[in-house]
Amino acid sequence: METTKYREVWELDSLFPGGSESSQLRKHIKELESKVYTFANHVSYFKPSQEVADSIKIAALLEHMSTIQIHVSQANSFITCLLAQNPKDQTATSLQSKIGDIRASFDSSVQKTQKILQGIEENLWQSMLDTSLLQNHAFILNELRTKGARQLNDNEFVSELMIDGYHAWGQFYHALISDIKVNISINGNRNELSVGQAINLRSHPDERVRRKSHEVLENTWIDKEDLFARILNHIVGFRQQVYKKRGIENVLEEPLIDNRVEEDTLNAMWRAVNKQKKPFVDYLNKKAELLGEPKLNAYNFWAPITESTQQLEYKEAVDFITKHCGQFGPELEAFTLNAFEQGWVESENRSAKSVAAFCAGFPLTGESRVFMTFGGTIKDVLALAHELGHAFHNYAMKSVDGLSKKYPLSLAETASTFSEMIVLEAAIKETTSDQEKLFLVDEKLKRSVMNFMNMHSRFLFEKNLNEERKQGFVPPSRLNALMKEAMEEAYHSSLENASVHSWIWTPHYYITKSPFYNFPYTFGYLFALSIFAKAKEKGKTFEQEYLALLRDSGRMSTEDLVMKHLEEDIKSEVFWEKGLALCIEDVREFIRLTEKIKR
Repeated sequence: METTKYREVWELDSLFPGGSESSQLRKHIKELESKVYTFANHVSYFKPSQEVADSIKIAALLEHMSTIQIHVSQANSFITCLLAQNPKDQTATSLQSKIGDIRASFDSSVQKTQKILQGIEENLWQSMLDTSLLQNHAFILNELRTKGARQLNDNEFVSELMIDGYHAWGQFYHALISDIKVNISINGNRNELSVGQAINLRSHPDERVRRKSHEVLENTWIDKEDLFARILNHIVGFRQQVYKKRGIENVLEEPLIDNRVEEDTLNAMWRAVNKQKKPFVDYLNKKAELLGEPKLNAYNFWAPITESTQQLEYKEAVDFITKHCGQFGPELEAFTLNAFEQGWVESENRSAKSVAAFCAGFPLTGESRVFMTFGGTIKDVLALAHELGHAFHNYAMKSVDGLSKKYPLSLAETASTFSEMIVLEAAIKETTSDQEKLFLVDEKLKRSVMNFMNMHSRFLFEKNLNEERKQGFVPPSRLNALMKEAMEEAYHSSLENASVHSWIWTPHYYITKSPFYNFPYTFGYLFALSIFAKAKEKGKTFEQEYLALLRDSGRMSTEDLVMKHLEEDIKSEVFWEKGLALCIEDVREFIRLTEKIKR
């Protein structure tokens, strides 16, 4: 048997030798503390500017912030990697807490900086931005100033209050739901499962297991809905009180600013999605027909229509990904090969490692690390390609300053989805089996439905919940009704037995730092598909345009980014329809394959 030429365990010692016991890591953290302390002192002595010459002080603050951001990311990514390879590493857990404290201190100084910048008179501010020192940082500075305007005068007190009075509710939710266990029989054996494990049974090949999991979970939520309703009401209610104090009336204002997206753009995207939902309803109805149902049961959405028999060795998977990345462009191919050869990828299938796949960026050294578990299935190949896409995004931004490396959630899945689509489309084209092709097309369409229908239902629910919470406490019965209404609207009534309690087991509603943690997924998915459509049209010549777009993703609005690099207006439904058109083709192919196999 041929020995693989690619290592399956990543290399971390070149970053900080010695793992969690690394003396270099401790030195890095100590120096980082000193940098944050120095920055805090600079901020405390800085007063609102009275003359253009003060731009030199603002430039100095930016330099401090940029340097700290890079060093925080470097340490935090390393510790994340340590805990992924060994979740029981208590030393790493302690270091993670330490980095959290440093970051909190840094964030506090950044907020003070924002408030100071907001206090500068408008005409003077514009004159300062015109100076050679600041003109290249105008977007970041304006964004900092805008966030300063949203703060309260007693910002430090409010920040402290939010730790125990707001964010604590989100932390309590995660602790509570992690502690819940359910009992489900599989093949005659009684199993005690976590909520996550039970939810994962939705893709089990046996319908009885899928249905039983759904029923057990729903009964669990009925017993606990009063408690979770209180948590959700407290989170939404607290946020609304803060918004009220800050003069914010539109609940979308904060998430739109954080995602660097205008509301007209968001509305155009949802209009385009709504107009094109029929093909995806057709897909769900066809799936119901194949399963012998008049309407698709929600617990059967993830059911495998056909089994994938394809198994790949790790070397085969790496070669497949590298080959097809090369057909897109030489730089993506070279980067991908280098990631494997340099030991940037942890893929070994072993116990006692974390479950979730991720990519960690190391901006100080211009590297990334990819973590996943490779089990030999095509899904594993796609997960690997997805995370390598994130790494390529980091690579594209290698030369960018620290503050401009941070791109919004709306663009975070651009490169990952793009790379995944390259590999998924290649796999569909190369397979000679209609059964295998149907399996892969179904995988694509599940992603589309999740982004176009499921995420839409979450958006509608959260928007309607915010309106009702203004009038007072929203009881669980009403939360269930709001969820049902949102699911009916988003899915065009094409699902049976949809979970009206999904407001409980969907953690996105309880993420206190990012309200409306839903529309950025649809945005990013469609955005990546639109870019993919452009790449198919232009071929390898598109790679440099793609790199330039990724490089700018952290230093301008999304609208300006697309206009600059694609010459497209994303406030127009036409832009979003390009990505949707690719997905609609998948529906046609799915139906064609099912008819062909049936014959």
